[in-house]
Amino acid sequence: VVTGARFVLAALPLAGAALLSPGSCAFEDSACGYEWDYAHLPWALHGEGHYISVDTSYEGEKAVLSSPELYSEEWSCVRLIYQIAMTSEASHDPTRLNLYLRQEGESFDRLLWSAKEPSDSWLIASLDLINSTKKYKIVLEGEIGQDKSASIAVFEIKITPGYCIECDFEENHLCGFVNRWNPNVNWFVGGGNIHNSQSILPKDHTLKSELGHYMYVDSVYVKHFQEVAQLISPKTTAPMSGCLSFYYQLKQESSIIFTVYLRDTNGFYDEIWKTDSALSADWALAEVDFNAPYPMEVIFEVAFNSAKGGYVALDDISFSPVYCSNQTGMRTPFNPAKAGCDFEEDLCNFYQDHKDGPGWSRVKVKRNVYRAGDHTTGFGYYLLANTKFISQPGYIGRLYGPTLPGNLEFCLRFYYALYGFFQMSGTLAVYIFEENHVVQEKIWSVLDSPKGVWTQAEISFKKPMPCKVVFVSWCKSFWDCGLVALDDVSLSLGSCQAADVLLPNPGECTFEKDECVFTQKERGRGSWHRRRGPTPTSYTGPKGDHTTGVGYYMYIEASDMVYGQRAYLVSRSLRGTSGKQCLTFFYHMYGAGTGLLSVYLKKEGDDKEIPLWRRTGEQSISWLRGLIEYESNKNYQIIFEVIRGVSMRSDTAIDDILFQAGPCLEVEEIQFSSGYPDSLNEIEY
Repeated sequence: VVTGARFVLAALPLAGAALLSPGSCAFEDSACGYEWDYAHLPWALHGEGHYISVDTSYEGEKAVLSSPELYSEEWSCVRLIYQIAMTSEASHDPTRLNLYLRQEGESFDRLLWSAKEPSDSWLIASLDLINSTKKYKIVLEGEIGQDKSASIAVFEIKITPGYCIECDFEENHLCGFVNRWNPNVNWFVGGGNIHNSQSILPKDHTLKSELGHYMYVDSVYVKHFQEVAQLISPKTTAPMSGCLSFYYQLKQESSIIFTVYLRDTNGFYDEIWKTDSALSADWALAEVDFNAPYPMEVIFEVAFNSAKGGYVALDDISFSPVYCSNQTGMRTPFNPAKAGCDFEEDLCNFYQDHKDGPGWSRVKVKRNVYRAGDHTTGFGYYLLANTKFISQPGYIGRLYGPTLPGNLEFCLRFYYALYGFFQMSGTLAVYIFEENHVVQEKIWSVLDSPKGVWTQAEISFKKPMPCKVVFVSWCKSFWDCGLVALDDVSLSLGSCQAADVLLPNPGECTFEKDECVFTQKERGRGSWHRRRGPTPTSYTGPKGDHTTGVGYYMYIEASDMVYGQRAYLVSRSLRGTSGKQCLTFFYHMYGAGTGLLSVYLKKEGDDKEIPLWRRTGEQSISWLRGLIEYESNKNYQIIFEVIRGVSMRSDTAIDDILFQAGPCLEVEEIQFSSGYPDSLNEIEY
């Protein structure tokens, strides 16, 4: 059936369909209201095999399947049973399956999960969906990549209320729990009337009957001292804290050790529970406080010392977002935002030790073409150490952060810039002070880096005790006293590497990997180029990008263009939404011959482009922040247009584009302006 630009896979009345929750589908006789996007490859429904697959007999790069509109105020779990099959070895452009969340009122889909590992049997992915008041759709995207004989199949999508780490073991996919295979002792599925063990239980806990299922591990095959069996939960995909509970039975006290651990993405184990009683003849309830601010697996581990060890059985794992005992109910999860600062208003929760003297000053630079401004906006505040008032040999400036809780992994990011003619390595260092201030550990120090470029540093750390981050600026001798600047300190939970693996922010483009949603009207010498480092012409263009200082940005090379020539960077069609949207970006207009940079909104079906923002002429040696508030209930495109100015010194660049739903939180005074104020190299203290 063709309806508009979509195929709707015909839905047959299904006796069992009533049992499936909205958005769930086993692809037996129908696609349960899932639709494929006719602009891309079709999906083929194989009713006899109970799966749907990307049909590669057509030409195309990807296939898109979207669910009916869904709504759930409760936390829910999406389980996806899928398989990627490939004939050749993985190429640089692998076949992959992506799962997106498309929320009402958002122009961009949020990538929740992506997989590219081929397998010869089905795999299961479990994804937590945080409760929300917005309607949403689940969107599956199969990318075929280079291998044209590859295939992607989806056997089942199941959306259930509750959390992905919960399980009653009644379904054959075991909620994505897996046994870590061991030659001698393993977790098995028990119950369901299967008599396959010497120490089988008469009943499970869920159904309280012999037909119900549970997991168990038996010592009968133990060969060595201290044999270990592990049952591993799916990884949490959203921050959660509360009470984890489960039922277990333990027979025979001959030194069985039953332990529950949390394991993070680096493989570190944290014990959260251990059996205290040696024996429980009936199902016993265990409850333990559980805190997973970043992705974790729960591991149920049983260690035996002899073949007469007996067995452990496990059933009905569940989770509640309230801590188990009321005494600990007062613990509010640590908010890492309180440990960051952009220094626009004040020092936030940072402070200085006055016995050192005022080492760090909060300063701001008016827009000018000699001296860079701050990193946050280009015309705001940042911190400067070793300023002209106080720099003297042997001087130290310390900036202390707030107290951080122990036993959590953190990722610290900040931007620094160095100004000086001399060797500057070691002039800025980061220490961790443990709370008693006795122990201090240096975790980072600056090497010589390009002068006057805001460069990002990122450091992962985890300490057992509460601690503080301290920024130390040190001026060893007169010849080493340059200026050290610091801005945009942020702290997040989890390691920095894990944060990099995390999925990109929807609507954000840093140009680090590619041009994201943007394309050129026509490519050629007079077009936008992606580049890192300084531009080839001196006295124009940025020295580095805005994202990290050493990454990529987009710019026009004025020496390849003629005066008045235009270059366009155009977004793909973005979903229209009701209500205001906010577009933030950074632009760099430095060079005596700089021309025009304009931003336009083009709505689908309209001939005219609506001008939103414009700057003319040289603006600053810094990256400056642009803010634009706009509305479009039709699908639309955003266009960045640059016009080359009168001379070669007219390299214009943009970076760090971010689309956000809702009005801008700050307002930019001038949308259309030219030139920069004539107050030049003044620092305001």
